[in-house]
Amino acid sequence: MSLWRPRLEGSARLKYLGIVEALEADIRSGRVHPGDRLPAQRSIAEALGVDLTTVTRAFNEARRRGLVDAQAGRGTFIREVVDSGGAGRFDSAPLLDLSMNIPPQPAAADLQRRIPAGIAELLSSPRGMLHLHYQESTGSDPDRLAATNWLEHRIGAVAPSRILVAGGAQSALFAVCEYLARPGDAIAAGTLTYPGLKAVAQQRGLILKPLTMDQDGIVPEAFDECCRKAPPKAIYIVPAMDNPTTATMPEERRHRIVEIAHRHGVSIIEDDPYSPLRASSTPAFAALAGDLTWHIATLSKCVTPALRVAYVVAPDNTQARRLAGILRATNLMAPPLNAALASRWIADGTLASIAKAIREENAERQKLAAAVLEGTSFAADPFGHHLWLWLPSHWRAADFAQHADRSGVAIVPSSAFSIAAQPPEAVRISLGVAPDRPALEDALTLLASLIDQPSLATRAVV
Repeated sequence: MSLWRPRLEGSARLKYLGIVEALEADIRSGRVHPGDRLPAQRSIAEALGVDLTTVTRAFNEARRRGLVDAQAGRGTFIREVVDSGGAGRFDSAPLLDLSMNIPPQPAAADLQRRIPAGIAELLSSPRGMLHLHYQESTGSDPDRLAATNWLEHRIGAVAPSRILVAGGAQSALFAVCEYLARPGDAIAAGTLTYPGLKAVAQQRGLILKPLTMDQDGIVPEAFDECCRKAPPKAIYIVPAMDNPTTATMPEERRHRIVEIAHRHGVSIIEDDPYSPLRASSTPAFAALAGDLTWHIATLSKCVTPALRVAYVVAPDNTQARRLAGILRATNLMAPPLNAALASRWIADGTLASIAKAIREENAERQKLAAAVLEGTSFAADPFGHHLWLWLPSHWRAADFAQHADRSGVAIVPSSAFSIAAQPPEAVRISLGVAPDRPALEDALTLLASLIDQPSLATRAVV
């Protein structure tokens, strides 16, 4: 049994990939054989003049590609059988997924400790086992009261009877659309909108009417023109840190949209997952037009999607009860234990603390992205966990996303968000899913290098 002599593949853009690709090339060429042992990670780091973290990432990637096996107490060895055609990075799953728009999990959020500790405390309380029972589809009274406290700074004082606790924003959005519209009815939204709304519309047979957008979000004049032709049942708005464009709608524009909605009798669906991450607040549509607005506030973007908890504020008590009937039929109830945990965290300030930690980590990641992507054109909120990158003229969004995926980074092209005929040539890049800033920097560096390359379509011309 021989020991692999580490080296860096010079063509690799990232050092840890250079180690992996050198190892893979040596396996293919027969320089090393199945059963051969790799040197210790620290020895490789010293030999190549790189830090230990780089080597650790290389080992993880080599295992992911099926090149090596780690044996506890013995070391890491070349696998007995290495796939002949599917191990290379252009044929494997993305190295890093920047397509999922989830919040980062910084150490200060401490969810690994807080979640199990919080659940243990709930279950050990005198009536803790009740959190394992079925509950009303509206949510329990304590959870609805907690929701009013969480939302008060955003929408003002609201009676708990107008609030429902749902199992995530997507189920809440489906229920609201089910309540407001029937198959064949129209809902207006920006030309670029949340893919979850597109999925609901497709499932329910609804028509999505595209509204022109600018750097501040939906253009009021486009909404007014749409209403004059045929008022939709509702307008769907992500008011802060819009997904995907990152726009936050100014207060004056919100008032104009409210005036148009009132004049034409159009309901407002306000999907507001990102406001807890903003440094300053702007009055919510639910505060400006509570009689028209269905406000959806999920904890997925400011804490974690694992909680599956979202709060819905209905225009009045009667409509809240009717929506509860739809939630009962489609999702029955929010997870009672998770909802109780969220309520406890609201009461003791933990939820605000977690949101603050995520906001601060987002700020650092946005600074990193701005430095790596300097010279490119993109929109971003300084406290958000995604950015909207406009591509140079030689790239189509679909081609760029495909090329990035084949190079090891998953991103989302504009077509995933578009409800218009011609989506812009842009991609959404999510910064939160990367496990740490070095991994994010590697992925962004790779994307930055791809932007200046000829597109796939350009290279295909002969």
